[in-house]
Amino acid sequence: MAVPSAFASTMRPLLFLFAVLLLLVALPAGAVRARTSAPQTPRFPILAWIGPPAAETSVERYRELANAGFTHNFSGFPNVEAMAIALDVAHNAGILQFVSLPELAADPEGVVARFKQHPALAGYHLRDEPSSKDFPALATWVKRIQAVDREHPCYINLFPTYASSEQLGSPTYREHLDTFLRDVPVPFLSYDHYPIVGDRLRGDYYENLEQAAAAAQARNVPLWAFVLATAHDPYPIPTPAHLRLQAFSDLAYGAQCIQYFTYWTPESTVWNFHQGPIEKDGKRTPTYDRVRQMNAEIQALAPHFLGAKLIRTGHTGSLPRGTREYAPEAPVAAVDTSDGGALVSLLEQGADRVLAVVNRDFQKPLSVTVRFDGSRRVARFGRDGKRARVRGRRVPVELEPGDIAVFRWPRDE
Repeated sequence: MAVPSAFASTMRPLLFLFAVLLLLVALPAGAVRARTSAPQTPRFPILAWIGPPAAETSVERYRELANAGFTHNFSGFPNVEAMAIALDVAHNAGILQFVSLPELAADPEGVVARFKQHPALAGYHLRDEPSSKDFPALATWVKRIQAVDREHPCYINLFPTYASSEQLGSPTYREHLDTFLRDVPVPFLSYDHYPIVGDRLRGDYYENLEQAAAAAQARNVPLWAFVLATAHDPYPIPTPAHLRLQAFSDLAYGAQCIQYFTYWTPESTVWNFHQGPIEKDGKRTPTYDRVRQMNAEIQALAPHFLGAKLIRTGHTGSLPRGTREYAPEAPVAAVDTSDGGALVSLLEQGADRVLAVVNRDFQKPLSVTVRFDGSRRVARFGRDGKRARVRGRRVPVELEPGDIAVFRWPRDE
C-alpha cells in the first residue's frame, strides 16, 4: 500500500536512526571504540636494564615498573618456564620483555619457536659488551635466531669509548663499532657510557655520542643509548640534573631508545651498587621517583624525537673532545651561551625541523639566547612538552642544569 508523502518524509529520519542503532548493537564493542577513539601517539621506548629479578616476577612488580614510565624490560631468567611466566606477567602489565635465559644459547631455534608469537616479546638479549673477537660467533647466533624469527630484534650492547683496546679487541673504538655493524646483523646500535664521575663529566662523553651516532647513521640503524640510574663507586646517586643531562643529550643525538642501568639494584661483590630505583631489598628509593619524572619528560618530548633523523650536532662554549662548533643555518641566526656551553642539534621530524639545545652543565643553570631570521614560524617547547610563545626573533631561555629547550618549524613554508 502506498505511504502518504508527508508521513514518509516524517518517518525517513526515524527509520534511518533505527537502522544505525541496530548496526551499532550488532557491531562488536571493540569495533565501535576503534571508530570513535582518537589515534594514540606511539610511546618512546624506555628500557629497564635489569628489571625485576625472576624471584620477583609478579603483576604488581611489573605494574610498578610500568608506573615508573618503562615500556621495555630486560631481566635474566633461569629457564624457559620462568621466562614464559615473565612474558605473561609483562603482557598483563603492558610491558614488552626481552627473552634472556641459558637455553637461548644452547637451543636458539627451540627457544625462539616457543616464544616468537608471544604478544609481550620485545626481542632476544644475547650479550653485553662483547669483544670484537666474539663478533663471528655472535653473527652466527643472530642468524640462527633470524632464521626462525625475523620480526623481533636480537639485542647486543657494546662497550663505551673508555674501554681498553684489550677489552674492545679492536685498535680503535670507531673500528669496533664499524666492525660490529658490518659483521653482526642486528637492527640497532646499543652502547653504554656512564659520564658523571664524582662531580665531573667524563671528557669523552660527547665524543662517544658523536662516534656512535655516526656509525648508526652510516648503517642506517637506530641508536640506543643509556642513562645511569644506579650508583656505584665512583658513580654518584643520580640527581634529576644527572638524569636530564644524559637523557636529553641522548635524544639530541637521535637516540630512539633510552635505557637505564639499572632498575633493580643488583647484588655484587665487586661493585658497590646502591640506590637504584628499586633497592636490593625490593623497596623503592628516591631514585624511583626521579626516574619516573624523567620518563614523563621523555614522553612529553616524544613527538619531537621519536622517529626523528639527526641532521647534525654542534657545541657552543668550550668544545668537548671530538665535537665541532655549532654553525647556525636558517632560520636560526645564532645560539648564544656566553656564560657556558650547550649541545645544539638539528633533527628532521617529518615535514618539520627540530632544534634541541641542552645545557651541558649538570651543576649550574645556563642562559641561552636563540636568534631567528624571521623566515619561519617557530614554536618553542620545554621539557614538559608544553608549547611556549615565541615573540620576535630573539628568544632568551633559562636552562636549569642538564635541561633542554626545543624549537620546531616547518621545513618548507
